Amino acid sequence: MKLILVMLVVGLLAWKLSPELQSWAAVQLSNPKEVSKEVSIVVTAPKPVSAPFKCDGRKYCSQMTSCAEAKNFLKNCPGMKMDGDNDAIPCESQWCQ
Repeated sequence: MKLILVMLVVGLLAWKLSPELQSWAAVQLSNPKEVSKEVSIVVTAPKPVSAPFKCDGRKYCSQMTSCAEAKNFLKNCPGMKMDGDNDAIPCESQWCQ
């Protein structure tokens, strides 16, 4: 431990007393070899999940209460029976006219 402390003190003294070393360090700090590029990172928040709609086992138009609810179920829940013609518009005769 004493050896490390002595080496550290000797190194600091050599650094302080050596003008060549100080000028070399100043040049190195003012002209870095690697050019740093500014990188911008864009972080987007995830879209909030609509809380009122959950895949709760309902799959027919008669079980829905709105067109928005039927669309959400069709989009997010497997096995829905609301789009007979497969045009991605559910409950066309009842809710989404």
